[in-house]
Amino acid sequence: MTTESATQLRRRSRKAEVVSPKPASRVDVSRRIRRLQRQAPMYAFQGLSELSTRLREATGREVIDMQRVMELAQFVYQHRELSRRGPDYAVDEFGFDAQWTESLLTIFKALYHDYWRVETTGIENVPSVGRALLVANHAGVLPWDGTMIKTAIFAEHQHPRHVRALVASLFMGMPMLSWFLRRTGQTVGHPDDTRRLLERNEMVLVFPEGVKGTGKEFKDRYRLRRFGRGGFVATAIRARAPIIPISVIGSEEIYPMVADAVPIARLFGLPYFPITPFWPWLGMLGLIPLPSKWRIQFHEPVHTEAHPASAADDQNLVMTISDQVRDTIQKGIYDNLRLRRGIFV
Repeated sequence: MTTESATQLRRRSRKAEVVSPKPASRVDVSRRIRRLQRQAPMYAFQGLSELSTRLREATGREVIDMQRVMELAQFVYQHRELSRRGPDYAVDEFGFDAQWTESLLTIFKALYHDYWRVETTGIENVPSVGRALLVANHAGVLPWDGTMIKTAIFAEHQHPRHVRALVASLFMGMPMLSWFLRRTGQTVGHPDDTRRLLERNEMVLVFPEGVKGTGKEFKDRYRLRRFGRGGFVATAIRARAPIIPISVIGSEEIYPMVADAVPIARLFGLPYFPITPFWPWLGMLGLIPLPSKWRIQFHEPVHTEAHPASAADDQNLVMTISDQVRDTIQKGIYDNLRLRRGIFV
């Protein structure tokens, strides 16, 4: 081999080294994977948006609701961020975690808008600021009516606010349920707790019928039980808080209670043991509420704050206001039943 041919061979070898790509290092591959992971949700949304547009053009209707998809993605993102908070997140003296509660609104709004198709009226009667005592009828075996009232104020009000519902002490004794109730803002239905919340300018939701309301049989639906001795009125007067009556229809049909198995209820220490067309025959499937059509009406406030605090000891005045609130709720129930075209329509 000549000197010239050897030199040409070396030049060709160098050119081949320059042209041939170097193998990617593990660090580069790892970076590319992480970049792809970050960009994957964006690519997925873009693809889904294009598919939604094409389906809408082909069918003439909205097949994929991108707003709902965005809400679901936000729900997942919020809970991922909440899981990184660590143990030092803020709760109030009752155990209420406002940030965690608001992260669940995506689920509750889906039930509100899509499952029970709630129509809400009179939301302007709910104050944007300051204390108020919300008083509603109670039904449905499980307290979904309280959840929908709270969701209505977040979904419909110009200034969404949290509502603190009072629940029976029985439910606060159940391990997992009591944790969930406290963390989402509920507390025991005791006058002292009610007054403390109102004095902090919170909105408090009470159900004067109590478990007698949720335990009504289907044949007695939409007939209000007694409101007790008007304890909620006395509390409102002492706290100088207006009372806002609320009428709810739709909750009576989610679990049509045809009978109460009293012996079983006594065995487990429950106020009632519901027998419905689906429970307990279908097991856990029987706990799925039926998709009834709901209406919620917020009535004009009853201004108990116009009375002096000493008026809370006047039993005649207390019962008069209690009956007024009860009659307003009952009339609202009948009016909204006439407006509803059908139980599931």
